[in-house]
Amino acid sequence: MSVNTKQTSKVVATLASHTLHDPKASVIAKSLAASALSQTHTKNQTGAEMEHKAGQVLHSNKYSKDTKTLAASVVAQANKERKAK
Repeated sequence: MSVNTKQTSKVVATLASHTLHDPKASVIAKSLAASALSQTHTKNQTGAEMEHKAGQVLHSNKYSKDTKTLAASVVAQANKERKAK
């Protein structure tokens, strides 16, 4: 299996932390934030289900710029073999 060595940047990790502490943040934003944080300073990769959710966020007009930033980070850290299919 191919490994994606990308990790969450400091800027995105900070955004993810703020999102998780925001009582007004949506469930999907918090889910994406948790995924992004789990990939900070680790070799964790985005799972297939989270990759699918992040893709849906990126293709929708109803999500904020911050939520889309989290989604983009999550997609960028997905398994390379799965992304190629």
